[in-house]
Amino acid sequence: MPRIAGVNIPENKQILIALTYIYGIGLPLARKILNEAKINPTLRAKDLTGDEINRLKEIIEKNYKIEGELRREVMMAIKRLRDIGAFRGIRHIKGLPVRGQRTRTNTRTVRGNIRKTVGSGRKLPPAPT
Repeated sequence: MPRIAGVNIPENKQILIALTYIYGIGLPLARKILNEAKINPTLRAKDLTGDEINRLKEIIEKNYKIEGELRREVMMAIKRLRDIGAFRGIRHIKGLPVRGQRTRTNTRTVRGNIRKTVGSGRKLPPAPT
């Protein structure tokens, strides 16, 4: 199992898809990295040679923020918004959608599965008699 940037890459997937398992690398960036490294994107991760893996590691570590460094940067940005009391920071604190989505409906994942109208929502199982 190849290991790039501290992440185990799945062996049986194409390297284009396998690179997306690294936090901070999506499909467009994975394509760009593979073009730069001159590696066929349809190759399976297990079929890569040691030289190709080293080229990938080198390109990724030199040019891109990934994994821990990127997570830390995102957390610091959110912390800054919270500390200065910005609207977005307050939304983060309350656990509500931050980017302008409506909250009257369609926020079940954020607010929890709370349904306030009668007849909707989950039915409780019948109580044993």
